[in-house]
Amino acid sequence: MTIKVFGHKSPDTDSTGSPLIWAWYLSEVRGQPAEAKLLGQPNTEAAFVLKKWGCDMPEIISDVTADDKVVIVDTNNPAELPASINDAEVIQIIDHHKLTGGLETKGPIDITIKPLACTATIMHNLMGPNDAKMTDTIKGLMLSCILSDTLEFRSPTTTEQDKTLAEKLAGELGIDLSAYASEMFEAKSDVSEFSDAELLRMDSKEYAVDGTKFRVSVLETTAPKIVLDRKASLMETMTSVAAEDGCDQVLLFVVDILNEEATLLVPNDLVKTVAEKSFGATVSGDAVVLPGVMSRKKQIIPALKV
Repeated sequence: MTIKVFGHKSPDTDSTGSPLIWAWYLSEVRGQPAEAKLLGQPNTEAAFVLKKWGCDMPEIISDVTADDKVVIVDTNNPAELPASINDAEVIQIIDHHKLTGGLETKGPIDITIKPLACTATIMHNLMGPNDAKMTDTIKGLMLSCILSDTLEFRSPTTTEQDKTLAEKLAGELGIDLSAYASEMFEAKSDVSEFSDAELLRMDSKEYAVDGTKFRVSVLETTAPKIVLDRKASLMETMTSVAAEDGCDQVLLFVVDILNEEATLLVPNDLVKTVAEKSFGATVSGDAVVLPGVMSRKKQIIPALKV
């Protein structure tokens, strides 16, 4: 049986590249047939990375069945996985997020969760000496995942392991690391073709705080003005997106990669309270700048209060 390897819904570069990396490792090194899958359309940066390294976009699937054998990467949160995930035979989880709970498996499984910035870095560790078998394509995907998740080492989630591995891979590939990161971030910043609803869902995770359900959306960009110029329509669309997705409120953080800050849109008193209680911010309008806030995983989700 061919193993399905996939990450979370609204796939970013790590949830697009890491399934490809691990499917290659299982198939080519371990001799276990495996295929990468996606749980949605990849974002613009991930699409750029696939093209850059000559990879076909993996098949997008909507659910799994009891007959499927799967490996989950870059998440362990059932809310970010297919509805029938507990019916499938989950054989492995590789992740770098907090343990959420709610997954149920048919037997003991292999779980690796490490406090590193990127799933691909963990995969490199798991490969051990077999990393010597990596093709340039796999190295390129791994480098891309690390640069994306660390925002070229600007994110507070970055570890020395992530940085050292990225520099090693860039050297082996003969790539100027900073120039390539700039190309990736430029691709990520091109959101002109996306509707407001698509932008709000593009890189988002569901999270509940004291009974209030949020869709916490992050847009990382080198050109925040492009997004912020759409502030009024984005805030108007938040209401319909929240209703359609069964959430109480969408929180949108526009992360300015170069200036290392986030702008939170403030459409109502609930979000104003969240900004003030969570980040100690003083809110006087429909947006507030949060200096130094770059990471949803480390700085946004753990801080949220209502």
